[in-house]
Amino acid sequence: MTLSGKTALVTGGNRGIGLAAVKALAEAGATVHFTARSAANIAAAQRELGDMIAIGHHANMTDRDAMTTVLDHGFDILVNNAGVIGPIGRMLDISPEDWGANIETNLIAAFHATQTAMRHMVAKGGGTIVNLSSGAAHRPMEGWSAYCCGKAGLAMLTRAIHEEYAPQGIRVFGFAPGVVDTDMQGSIRASGLNPVSKIPRENLAPAEEPAKAIAWLCTAAADALAGQEVDVRNPDLRRSVGLRALE
Repeated sequence: MTLSGKTALVTGGNRGIGLAAVKALAEAGATVHFTARSAANIAAAQRELGDMIAIGHHANMTDRDAMTTVLDHGFDILVNNAGVIGPIGRMLDISPEDWGANIETNLIAAFHATQTAMRHMVAKGGGTIVNLSSGAAHRPMEGWSAYCCGKAGLAMLTRAIHEEYAPQGIRVFGFAPGVVDTDMQGSIRASGLNPVSKIPRENLAPAEEPAKAIAWLCTAAADALAGQEVDVRNPDLRRSVGLRALE
């Protein structure tokens, strides 16, 4: 699995699945950039990366000017990883403003990043986009109405990209990473809502597993899955990626 000569951008790449994806893409040979919300977050990520070189950019996903500046570098690979879970709460207990802020980050900002990246990809003859999806895109979860709707929209965006731009060399995947040990899962556990909050931390998957799958999706080995939603828990995918079988 090699991505030598490719450039990649991971949004929200300073921690969790994003940081693990930065590592996996770099290990596969790509030149990797990532975004984070602050210079301090970039510095912390680069300390974690050690000798591994990755270029950090201070940019919030919802800041379109800042994101355009980053994306105008022109990348071969875009990983739309940045996202938020909140507001967590039943629908009568949350505000339209907070609900809309989730959609702005998880769907509209991802659309803008994709649109900007694709202008360069199409001009170069192709590229790869990996949208971080979720099982919540396909079934409702108590307390997650905004997150579920945003991820459902992102799943349809994946299909729309494939429908419109596959003939121009754009490979796009929706990727569900499973239940992973991240800061987001900490917020979910604290809420006490729905069955996901009850999963013990020791049962959560390490971020390195979905990260390895993300890097694999960026190679030609995944061509047959383009345009689809794929799940890290799928046994065939795990075998292809080289991940351990689930019990």
